[in-house]
Amino acid sequence: MGVILGIDIGGSSTKIVGLRPDLSVIDMLRVKADDPLTSLYGAMGNFLSTHDLQLSDIRHIALTGVGASYVEGDIYGVKTIKVAEFPSVGTGGLALSGKEHAVVVSMGTGTSFLWANKGQEVCHLIGSGVGGGTLAGLSSLTTGVHQYALIRKLCQDGDLSHIDLTMADLSREQVGDLPPEATAANFAKVADDATPSDKMLGIVNLVLQSIGTMSVLACKCCGTDTVVLTGALTMLPPAKETFELFKQLYGVDFIIPENATFATAIGAALYSVREV
Repeated sequence: MGVILGIDIGGSSTKIVGLRPDLSVIDMLRVKADDPLTSLYGAMGNFLSTHDLQLSDIRHIALTGVGASYVEGDIYGVKTIKVAEFPSVGTGGLALSGKEHAVVVSMGTGTSFLWANKGQEVCHLIGSGVGGGTLAGLSSLTTGVHQYALIRKLCQDGDLSHIDLTMADLSREQVGDLPPEATAANFAKVADDATPSDKMLGIVNLVLQSIGTMSVLACKCCGTDTVVLTGALTMLPPAKETFELFKQLYGVDFIIPENATFATAIGAALYSVREV
């Protein structure tokens, strides 16, 4: 059948994508497990069983992500190719967004900023330690919550006016082109009665705004006005609203494509075709 499997083995979950010979997507799924190998084989078994596929139907497997280093040789005798994470993210981001070139941002445990131009090698611009790991750690310190699903739920009821200092708090007149609601300083106005939801939203906002700021600077470096966001943090409830404000302020188009959390797995599968 010639199916290509792209597998992104992360720290807490594994994402798997199957491509037909014409490179269209069959399906994509996520499996969580305590260790990378268990997650990998669980994801493969689940995918093959769900789609009634045999190992003989698989053309090759493309592995990427931090957990790929634990895998040696071919998997179950199927040709296995390791694809570096940055090319996987860049290729997947362009494929999902339909763009020819863009700054592609991988919002994972940390954050990577890449320049991707279709048909050329992906360039790593810079990275930041502010990402999902920061969100989980600060959330645990301030609210006792570190699980991603609970963070998403808790932040939805928060009020940033109890946490952040805005331009309106500093001046009765507009400062330059900045709207009154623009953040002047994160966590500079924490109210005594701030709730756990307020604090959680403040942390989420801090992380997302840091990523947004670095994305704008990356665009200026590359001479583009398009950012493609990928990774688990794209699923945070405030993400779309936060990046829409950046678009209004700086004229940069922030795209969160459908299935953004599977960009790396899809990119690995697509990129691996060059290697075969």
